[in-house]
Amino acid sequence: MDSKGRVNLFYRYILMMASVFVLIGIIVLPLVEEEELFFVLIALIIGFFVLIVLIYHMFENYVRPIRSSINVANELVKGNYNARTYVKPQGEAQQLSNAINVLARNLQEMSIQEKMQGSQWKTVLNNMESGLMLIDERGYVHLINRKFLQMFDKKSTDYIGFLYYEVLTDETIHKVVQETFLYEEKITGSITTSINGETHYIEVVGAPVINDLKDLKGAVLVFHDISDLKRVEEMRKDFVANVSHELKTPITSIRGFSETLLEDENADVEIQRQFLTIILKESTRLQSLVHDLLELSKIEKAEMQLSTKLIEVNDWLQSSLTLIEEQVSKKSLHFYKAIDPDISFYGDPDRLQQVVLNLMYNAINYTPEEGSIYLRIYETEDNIIIEVEDTGMGIPEEAKQRIFERFYRVDRARSRNTGGTGLGLAIVKHILEAHQASINVTSEVGNGSCFTVKIPKKW
Repeated sequence: MDSKGRVNLFYRYILMMASVFVLIGIIVLPLVEEEELFFVLIALIIGFFVLIVLIYHMFENYVRPIRSSINVANELVKGNYNARTYVKPQGEAQQLSNAINVLARNLQEMSIQEKMQGSQWKTVLNNMESGLMLIDERGYVHLINRKFLQMFDKKSTDYIGFLYYEVLTDETIHKVVQETFLYEEKITGSITTSINGETHYIEVVGAPVINDLKDLKGAVLVFHDISDLKRVEEMRKDFVANVSHELKTPITSIRGFSETLLEDENADVEIQRQFLTIILKESTRLQSLVHDLLELSKIEKAEMQLSTKLIEVNDWLQSSLTLIEEQVSKKSLHFYKAIDPDISFYGDPDRLQQVVLNLMYNAINYTPEEGSIYLRIYETEDNIIIEVEDTGMGIPEEAKQRIFERFYRVDRARSRNTGGTGLGLAIVKHILEAHQASINVTSEVGNGSCFTVKIPKKW
């Protein structure tokens, strides 16, 4: 009740008492002697004012605090924990008012704590790297987080308040939920889904929600995206298989020709020389493979320490050009170079020389005789550009994204014949990443390829 209402109530009490005294006066005064009339009238007036004081005292000390307490209690019921009651400095009403105010303050603090905890939990849930769904004992969805919505590309209104089997169509998820409720223990399953056009592997873990009385109140489903783990596992399996396959060929050749030489003591010198040449070639290839494996392992483990220096391109390329021209002449290829003068930048000269040589040797190995090889180096405002182009066999569109993988070859048989290990481009990619540089390839089958390296000037 507001102050105006309380004042009106007090006036109503006064009006009622005044009416009572007027009625008493009307009844009593005609019965009193004339000489006593004055004293009776004075007594009535004094009694009226004494009663007004008593009413005021009662109103202020009891009626008003109790009504205020009732109003505050109603506000607390509505959830308004900021409400406070009128506090009288003494009496039982003061104790009641104090108790109501303490209750209001406690409820307000609890509300603030609850909001803070709710906000904290919401922040934690929405920043989880795993999707989460809370289901009650009847199977209705009560809570989902942001990651879950990203995984399934829908809105929260598509899930909240619905039965889980109405909004999740995968039978594996249904089985996980059913077994979680049935056995009341953690159950695991896995599904595949498409996110942004890519296939993702999702591990679904169901855990029961049990209260203090050991009653099952629902289940929590956690969705872990294990796509990266799957890819790493596949890469590990492929790597082991590829290494085994690559080592098997030279080892088999070395062992076979060695056994032949040992068993055939009468073989003529020419055959012996031929076999020993093959053994030397295969052992050299085996040594190159092991060297590249160790090199790649060192780079991938971040053990590679770059020795950054100012590279003067003309001086830096001299030794590389000599090696390139020697290889080009052996295969009767045409070599063209276009290198802008006075280019300099910071980088590891030995590692970047390895990049250029790997790209050039690939171009030489995959270009037929009388073909052409191009090396272009120039600078833009922000980058040093190195382009290696050839007129060789080219790279199919589906292979462009895979040529930087370990042991991936567009033409396996031809690569082995040229002595390649299948690790050159993987090493190139890692060296350039260490320099914060990039490499791109454009190619057309039958018309050659062009590898473009961009090295930032301000690296």
